[in-house]
Amino acid sequence: MQKSELIEIKGGAGSISATALNAVIRAISLSLELGRIVGSAIRRKFGGKCSC
Repeated sequence: MQKSELIEIKGGAGSISATALNAVIRAISLSLELGRIVGSAIRRKFGGKCSC
């Protein structure tokens, strides 16, 4: 390739990478799971089925 052709090449800096997307999805999944755990604990505590 010539230098003029190399100048025209554009990288993918503006797009989201697979690693970043995976991290976002895992963070959302983790927050949903934590919400289920906290919700279950509250339900057990105030539902009368906990010996706490």
